[in-house]
Amino acid sequence: MKIWIAGAAGQLGCALNDMAKEHRPDAELLNTDIDEVDVTDLSQVLGFVKEHQPDVIFDCAAVTDVGVCEDSPKYAFKVNAVGARNLAIAASRIQAKILLLSTDDVFNGIRQVPYHEFDETDPMTVYGKSKLAGENYVKEFAHDHFIIRSNWVFGRGSRTNFVNQILDAIETKTELHISDDQYGSPTSANALAVFMLHLIGSEEYGTYHVTCSGVCNRYEFAKEIVRLAKKDVKIIPVRTKKAEYCSARPTFTVLDNFLIQVLGLHEMPTWIDALEEYMKQEYKR
Repeated sequence: MKIWIAGAAGQLGCALNDMAKEHRPDAELLNTDIDEVDVTDLSQVLGFVKEHQPDVIFDCAAVTDVGVCEDSPKYAFKVNAVGARNLAIAASRIQAKILLLSTDDVFNGIRQVPYHEFDETDPMTVYGKSKLAGENYVKEFAHDHFIIRSNWVFGRGSRTNFVNQILDAIETKTELHISDDQYGSPTSANALAVFMLHLIGSEEYGTYHVTCSGVCNRYEFAKEIVRLAKKDVKIIPVRTKKAEYCSARPTFTVLDNFLIQVLGLHEMPTWIDALEEYMKQEYKR
């Protein structure tokens, strides 16, 4: 199996490369980032797939910074929507499978009940709107597609995810103000990558919610990070408007892994276990 990872320099791209060694040891990985292939340029994308003929395309190329998306909506839609469209067109052209990583931000976060795959989407942010547009393009142009929505992903390859921001902050600070009104399911990029690598061997096409099990708010998440890091840092719960390391986004976009449970697919670990495993591997200060 030949797998193209578009956006390979990010945390999920890193995780896919790490996890493929065990879970897809015979796969040939084609890693590109914007310097090698600009996914917003259809001619570049089509040229790459024509030359390399991948069996599977992972679309990990995205603008995920909520603030950047709000400030530059054209840029957000160009990468998150048009980029996904181009990869979907390319996948269809060579009859390859495509897997798009999407987000919980496609929901409005107004209710206090986890969202499953069959709930109506209603994004409130430019980031969420651009990712939903990307989802729709993939559905339109690629028959053999998987869309994976996840939540609060952390892993190596990004110093801007919440875990690494907290780890960097506690090296110099003794007190942090963290939001206690944003809820989610912290998800290990490694665990997510393992699920994705298993899924592409099937024909169970469609949209899935895939997060580590369990729910917490940002304050509880930060407390666990600090505990595992064995640091004497005070974590103070505050509302999002006064919080550090937290952008304005829907307050409750917890995802229900409904469909993977219905189909009996690969189970995800708890977020606490996944975080502990990540800290053992990556936190070596």
